[in-house]
Amino acid sequence: MVSALLFLQWGIVHPQSSGDPLTIYGLNGPSGVGMIRLFEEPPRSPGLAIRVEALAQADLLAAKFIAGEAKVGILPSNVAAKIASSGRKLQIAAVVGAGMLSLLTTDPAIRRIEDLKGKTVEATGQGATPEYVFRRILLSKNINPDRDLTLSYALAYPEIAQSLIAGKVSTVLLPEPFATMARNGRKDVRQVGDIQADWEAAGGQGNYPMTILVVDAAFAAARPAAIRTILDAYKASIEWVVSHPAEAGTLAEKHNLGLRAAVVSAAIPRSNYVFIPAAQARPALEALFKVFLEFSPAAIGGKLPADDFYYSPK
Repeated sequence: MVSALLFLQWGIVHPQSSGDPLTIYGLNGPSGVGMIRLFEEPPRSPGLAIRVEALAQADLLAAKFIAGEAKVGILPSNVAAKIASSGRKLQIAAVVGAGMLSLLTTDPAIRRIEDLKGKTVEATGQGATPEYVFRRILLSKNINPDRDLTLSYALAYPEIAQSLIAGKVSTVLLPEPFATMARNGRKDVRQVGDIQADWEAAGGQGNYPMTILVVDAAFAAARPAAIRTILDAYKASIEWVVSHPAEAGTLAEKHNLGLRAAVVSAAIPRSNYVFIPAAQARPALEALFKVFLEFSPAAIGGKLPADDFYYSPK
């Protein structure tokens, strides 16, 4: 695990606020883009100083939730489920990022997913949502992911995009904004199929949730007004980002999310930033969790989360 001393952090606190501070935790990279307005103007809640901080990796934030230090933040859905299964009372408040994966190739022989047999795909998200969504899609098309092709996880997201541009690899599975980076960097990059549509055809319920906003259950029960304020502000941020991609890209670079403004701006229309309250998102979440149970039960704690995993506003 990367040392906590290495992560990037910043905070903004309204001077009008008082009382014990609350940090809303985001993540560097595309997951943090949807909440970028909160970095400019954190939510205001009477008697509560609110700041916003971004961490470099999800495992750093997971550790803060496990320790009880974090009360509000974004995580991959399976990570939140696994923490909740261990006894730490976390709740999903909303899905804030849906599927944004693209299968890209420069190989003229690959026109559809079935053409991947015998090929190598440089993929992302090993042990997480991207891997298992892709495995479920492959199986639905009668492709054995362990026998009929090679899934390589040797490179990080930016390196995969650059390797495709440079011709070092020919077929990749990438999330945004790295898929847009690859498209913009080489003219003959083509998209194969539609991962989000293929997921639905493979039995998924709507678009699969990749990023969720989670809350500490005890804090949410004690401070319902603060949680409502945060949820409203987060929803407004996502709506603003979707409507103002150029400005959102500028803010993402300003606040050091590790992404260039132009790449973020170009990718936002394909990035599926959403705000879906937990109750409404539950069918899609459970469809994804069942795929984790199929391929890697330990990744969500070995069982579907209980009813109280889904936050219900008071």
